[in-house]
Amino acid sequence: MIVVNVDVMLARRKMSSGELAARVGITPANLSILKTGKAKAIRFSTLESLCAALDCQPADLLEFRPDP
Repeated sequence: MIVVNVDVMLARRKMSSGELAARVGITPANLSILKTGKAKAIRFSTLESLCAALDCQPADLLEFRPDP
């Protein structure tokens, strides 16, 4: 399973979801879908924008955990 750690990076950067969505150019609703792990895919351009806005690497946002 892939776990999305956007909330962790938002807390570390002291940034709101709304501010991140505006910086990345996605809707708050789409960011919420991503944060809750309900997204089925993510574009590399969106991942790149998230990393730029949060000053992080893709591995800081996405984590693989084996299914229990």
